[in-house]
Parts: sequence; C-alpha cells; structure tokens
Amino acid sequence: MLSVIVVASIGFVGTMFDNFFAFGAQLLVTDRSRFRRVSAGLALGVGALVGMAAGLGTLLAPVPVRWVGLLCVAPFAFAVHTWRHRAAPHEQYRRGALTTFAVTLGLGGDNLAVWIPLLRASGASRDVFTVTTFVAWEAVFLFSANRLANHPRVATWGNAHVPTIVPFVYVALGVLILFECHTI
Repeated sequence: MLSVIVVASIGFVGTMFDNFFAFGAQLLVTDRSRFRRVSAGLALGVGALVGMAAGLGTLLAPVPVRWVGLLCVAPFAFAVHTWRHRAAPHEQYRRGALTTFAVTLGLGGDNLAVWIPLLRASGASRDVFTVTTFVAWEAVFLFSANRLANHPRVATWGNAHVPTIVPFVYVALGVLILFECHTI
C-alpha cells in the first residue's frame, strides 16, 4: 500500500503543481474575507475531477490496463504545449468560488490525463488509498496556498519559474503512467 500512496502522491502533486501557483497567485488578488469560499471552490473542482477520473476509469474497465497506459500521450502532449507556451502571460482570476471551480476544471485536463490511468491501473481496493492520498494532498495544497498568499515573493518566483519546470513534470508523469499500467 505504501507504493500506492507514493504513486498517488506523485500523480497528485505533479498535476497540481501548476494549479498550486495559479491558485496562490489568485489568492494574492482576492480579498481575505473570500479565501474560505474561493478555497471551497477549488476543493469542489478537484473533487469533481477525481469523480470524473474515477468514472471514466470505470468506463475503461473492458480495456486492458496496458492499453490505458497509452494515455501517457496526454501528459507528453501537455509537456510539449506547456514548453512551447512557457513565455505566454498567465491570466490572474480575481472572482469568487464559482470562477475558482470553473478554472480548476479548465486546468484539469492534465489531472484527468494522469488520474484516469492511475485509478484504472490500481483497482477498487487501492482506489481508496489513492483517493485518500489525494484528499490529504488537497488539504496540504489549500493550507500551503493560503500561506503562500502571505508571501508575494514566493508567488512571484513560482509564476516566473513554473512554466519552465512544468513540462519536465509532465514528461515524468507520462513515464509514471507507462510504468503503473505495465505498458513498458
């Protein structure tokens, strides 16, 4: 079970890396009185992504797990796309919980691309550990992003360097999918 927790942690942190700094930057421009609502919007968005990944993984049940590993193409494509657009300006969203929820879903393509194969490859009994690990990391994510909002220099550094780092994270996630699904 330790391996499931480690793989789930890598899958969650790797796909939420860009979301973390985007959310931290959003909190920098959000009134403190709205932090709780905005954080709830993010948590609901992540919950919806986990639900979609689990549902789509279930629909893929007739497909052999090795074939599901071919979904690694998605993180590889995200890596290329992110690398090509690393110099493009990133939008700052200043609205409330509904916008945060929508932005989370909008940024969730990479999450789905990684989480579907992970949930499909692990099986129902291991899915409990995977989802529990996701919940724990989401709590850490929300707490850290709220703390980050108190340190604008950290958010500025993240926004400046994340576009360069994220493509490599996506490549690593694609390789992780290939191994987890026993495709290679």
